[in-house]
Amino acid sequence: MWFRLWVLIGKEFRQLFRDIPIMLIMVWAFTGAIYVAGHAIDLGINQYPIAIYDMDKSDSSRELVSLMRQPYFKIVANLESDKQVTPFLDLGKGSLVVIIPPDFSRNIEGRKAQFQVISDGTQSQTAMLAISYIGMMTYQYNMQLLLNNPSASLAGISADSLPGIDSRVRIEYNPNMDNTWFTSLLELFNMITLIGMLLTAAALVREKLYGTLDQLMVTPVQPLELFLAKIIPPLILTMMLSLVGLYFVVHQIFGTPLRGNMLLFYGVAVLYCFSISSLGLIIALFARNIAQAMLILFMILIPMMFLSGAMTPPESMSPIMNYLSMLSPMRYFMDFGYQVLFKGNGFAYVWLDILGIVIFGTIIFCGSLWRFRKMIS
Repeated sequence: MWFRLWVLIGKEFRQLFRDIPIMLIMVWAFTGAIYVAGHAIDLGINQYPIAIYDMDKSDSSRELVSLMRQPYFKIVANLESDKQVTPFLDLGKGSLVVIIPPDFSRNIEGRKAQFQVISDGTQSQTAMLAISYIGMMTYQYNMQLLLNNPSASLAGISADSLPGIDSRVRIEYNPNMDNTWFTSLLELFNMITLIGMLLTAAALVREKLYGTLDQLMVTPVQPLELFLAKIIPPLILTMMLSLVGLYFVVHQIFGTPLRGNMLLFYGVAVLYCFSISSLGLIIALFARNIAQAMLILFMILIPMMFLSGAMTPPESMSPIMNYLSMLSPMRYFMDFGYQVLFKGNGFAYVWLDILGIVIFGTIIFCGSLWRFRKMIS
């Protein structure tokens, strides 16, 4: 058995190395794709384009506008009339308009002043973040007005004597809130999943197209040996290239700290990649050609990514989606990866995620092997 398995694995490696497009895709996936994702995806507010319609044009209004500065906001236009507000947002020249009424400075002295913010809510998450940033800036402006109020000074009010809560936020694991740490690791996990499924699916579909699978069936090769031979080479290449992506792109280029046990991470990553490769074989068993395999792959992969909890915590999903996310092995791997690499947690903290990966890996492997045996019999 072992000799036949070794020969089959050698054959799979030779076929992979001869397939230049697949090799280029693999190299790009674990280098260029991670680099692009780390720099292209920003989950915060940065250079958010806004317009100012200042009808007051006073020192007070200019002081308020000065708080909306870079790097969070970028003033791209100063409007002169109400008619310019809607076209500015409709044409996509900016995403938010701040309207300051003509009695703004006068109302500050006598009663509460107001200003209006009109936001493009097409990208709702970014719009909510921008409005919350402006809310914090408005709070800072209110505190400045209170401290500069002559009546407050005469009453002996100081900044230390003002009522309030002393909020001191301490951020663990990512103190600078660097989004590239998160997005680069997220893309690495996505590529492990995608490449693991793609290579095994492409290898088996290629055998079916060329008719060599029928030739293998009449040899003394057992179904389990052929099955393992299709999984092991893609698994080895995926793990080797993920090591390059993790250390040379995620760690060296983006400076993401790797606090956890690398042996623990890669030991579980091998189990996860093994189960994902088995899922790729299931796809290949149903697909008639590479195009069908790719369509089925993305039909499975995209819901897995959305349900993984990477972008939205499962607790924030609807109850039905939260329960469905438990059926995604990617959820357990994402949670495991961030806990080990970011937080440095050990086995005692991640054993439930490992158990989920093992259970789903076993189910997928047994199901794909059963289907494979049924097909060749």
